[in-house]
Amino acid sequence: MEISIIIPTRNAEKYINNLIINLKNQTIRPKEIIVIDTNSKDKTKEICTQHKDVKFIHINDGEFDHGGTRNRAAKKASGDILIFMTQDAIPNNDKFIEELIKPLGKNNIVASYGRQLPSESSSELEKFARGFNYTNEDVIKSKDDIDKLGVKAFFFSNVCSAFIKEEFYKVGGFPEKTIMNEDMIIASKFIFNNKKTYYASKAEVIHSHNYTYIQQFKRNFDVGVVFADSGHYFAGVKSESEGVKFVKEAIRYLIKRKKVYLIPHLIIESGFKFIGYKLGSNYKKLPMKYVKKMSMHSFYFGKKDMNKNKDEKEALADA
Repeated sequence: MEISIIIPTRNAEKYINNLIINLKNQTIRPKEIIVIDTNSKDKTKEICTQHKDVKFIHINDGEFDHGGTRNRAAKKASGDILIFMTQDAIPNNDKFIEELIKPLGKNNIVASYGRQLPSESSSELEKFARGFNYTNEDVIKSKDDIDKLGVKAFFFSNVCSAFIKEEFYKVGGFPEKTIMNEDMIIASKFIFNNKKTYYASKAEVIHSHNYTYIQQFKRNFDVGVVFADSGHYFAGVKSESEGVKFVKEAIRYLIKRKKVYLIPHLIIESGFKFIGYKLGSNYKKLPMKYVKKMSMHSFYFGKKDMNKNKDEKEALADA
């Protein structure tokens, strides 16, 4: 199997050289690394072009789309396995690629994603969150698991993921013009086409964020928008119950580690997440100027406005 690695970037100078070197030094070496960059203002391009086997694609501000940008790079890929990374996810060892692609093609598995470990500088709650979402046990997910796993049946992450390219294109690649969670949507497409996805716990990367309350609000606002606009992909399964489970287990985690003083922080943070999610779920009822301020990806709503105007013009032309 030949492997193409695709990395969307923007101002990735801090990470990209380390990431490229790590990927080149894997036990299974990729055929090519494709970097698709959104108009970086730092030395991202300079660093990438120093690596002769890295293909660099430049796109302008306003062209980025979570699914569309990845699809655009995938069209340039020559490998029969597509691996997608984010610029700040660094393999934890030299067997990352080997472990990530190992399940592909077996037992109807067409896509896999790896485990995200927290960095040393992560907050206590971020460390818990990584362990909550990324356990040390592999998981196969199929249509038969929806009742048992709920929304987690569709959980999938493009921070580090792999696809059989032929199967990737059978479902049309990533959905385009989505605010986020293009990874969960394509996982849903596979599952409802009687394919399986795989969580490869031994395919490890270091990747975490210490979000502020406002950043948590904005991120979860956008999650709410996903369920408002694309909830049909998830068979009507809601995500609220998973949030309640997270808070309960986080409280137990803090008590066990004798860090009860962090529980108020957890409650406040959870409140920002919940309110953000609820507002995002109902964003269509809110004034657009406030919606854009509450979103982490406000460009999405500009695209929606443009598409609406285009649709209206086409309708008028046909009238």
